[in-house]
Amino acid sequence: MSAVLKPAELALRPMRAEDIDAIMVIEPQIYPHPWTRGNFVDSLQAGYSCWVAECEGEMAGYAVMMLVLDEAHLLNISIAKEFQGRGLGRDLLVHLMEVARGHGGHTMFLEARPSNVAAMRLYESMGFNEFSVRRGYYPTANGREDAILMGLAL
Repeated sequence: MSAVLKPAELALRPMRAEDIDAIMVIEPQIYPHPWTRGNFVDSLQAGYSCWVAECEGEMAGYAVMMLVLDEAHLLNISIAKEFQGRGLGRDLLVHLMEVARGHGGHTMFLEARPSNVAAMRLYESMGFNEFSVRRGYYPTANGREDAILMGLAL
């Protein structure tokens, strides 16, 4: 039997510009090709739905979602290495789904690296289904990796 370590308290709040410094510490630790500071600044300035997850007084994760009409497009969902494996990614994703529904969202879309097994497992367990592939979408150390396009009816 395996146990998931749940934090004592998880706080979710809207991302602020002053959070970007902490995000820029986490992002390159978990991705070989991380988002840039400009990606996060642009997302905030564009009015995207940007969130921070705090646990034990620290930034544990963050997410960026674009809401357009009745669709939500998950652009980034990330959990800091030291907080992974506690179910925080699921909690953050559930929150994003609620936010999308609250804005009239009927569908959520995302792209995922097939090599990101943990993320693929999470998305599939939440009911996301593969509907297409974007060939060569992600950069890798040796070239490009496809993106799996997934969707979920909210």
